[in-house]
Amino acid sequence: MTKSYLSQRVAGLKASGIRKFFDIAATMDNVISLGIGEPDFDSPTSVIQAGIKALEEGHTHYTSNAGITELRTKLTGHLDRMYGAKYDPSEALITVGGSEALYLSATALLDPGDEVIIPTPCFVSYQAQVVLAGGIPVEIPSRMEDNFDVNPQAIEAAITSKTRAILIGYPSNPTGAVATRERLLEIARIAEKHNLIVISDEIYDRLVYSGHQHICFSTLPNMHERTLLLGGFSKDYAMTGWRIGYALGPKDLIQGLVRIHQYTVMSAPTIAQIAAVAALEDRDEAVGMMVEEYDRRRKMVVSELNRIGLPTFEPKGAFYAFPKVSVTGLDDEAFAEGLLQEEKVAIVPGSAFGAGGEGFCRCSYATSYEKLEEALRRIERYVNRL
Repeated sequence: MTKSYLSQRVAGLKASGIRKFFDIAATMDNVISLGIGEPDFDSPTSVIQAGIKALEEGHTHYTSNAGITELRTKLTGHLDRMYGAKYDPSEALITVGGSEALYLSATALLDPGDEVIIPTPCFVSYQAQVVLAGGIPVEIPSRMEDNFDVNPQAIEAAITSKTRAILIGYPSNPTGAVATRERLLEIARIAEKHNLIVISDEIYDRLVYSGHQHICFSTLPNMHERTLLLGGFSKDYAMTGWRIGYALGPKDLIQGLVRIHQYTVMSAPTIAQIAAVAALEDRDEAVGMMVEEYDRRRKMVVSELNRIGLPTFEPKGAFYAFPKVSVTGLDDEAFAEGLLQEEKVAIVPGSAFGAGGEGFCRCSYATSYEKLEEALRRIERYVNRL
């Protein structure tokens, strides 16, 4: 037998539950995909023009490791304007998407065997990044009956001498939940009591609906000094392919992230950084248009899924619905596979997002209204046969 040269950490990683279904869908015709978490809008015109201009003017060289000063200054000013989050540009690091920010956070914070508490269902990379950093993810399932809000008592009960951090992501991928201020204050209390860092992934911060307000975790009392705030431009500004994200936190923590960043990627793409400056200068016009359209789709999708007979929590943010498919008698994997094979609609089994997602499926409404209507007709046919 040929020896495997992969590390145990890498060999033990599960393949992404999202990609499995897209690999199947790619071999089929006439598939409607409600799976990929990517805006169907193009990047704003001002962003595209800024990128073109940057190329024409020869901005094709490295920047400083932390990112161009103009972007870090505008970013910290933006967060202050939006949420009252007070950061100096020296406390900001520009990364290759929010994913690199998460990787850097886990790698900088964790020693082998350290534990990170993660409420689930959550973005598929959370547990994997902890494992790759040598840590141990400790999942705390949340429930639809509690609006998929975090359970502070369960978090505190899971803390051990090895616990290093709590990793949260709100607005939530995959549920669309928006954590209440009261629950976030409880997490803050727990973090302070047990001397923990909170990694707060807020990449969907602008995508909130029905009068709900996003709470920036680091603005809570005493949390600036123990929060790594992660975000990016992919979701809010439809800039997924530009690969531009950020991490903010106390200067000593950020310098730790910069050390890893400088040895892995050197600096985020220069042209994308310049385009991100243009996104922040747009003053929310493009964001407002996208949020309005997502909200229109959200209302229709949730209403129709409930009418079809798939109980669906009303998402307050992001662009996902999370129907409970176990009511059909199938588990989430079987439901998603049958729907793809029989009706050519691609969705993602909830179990891909951790234990809290079992029995559910994620449906992205970041696709056109007309495609969503057709997908829902196909889902209804499939459910009726079941």
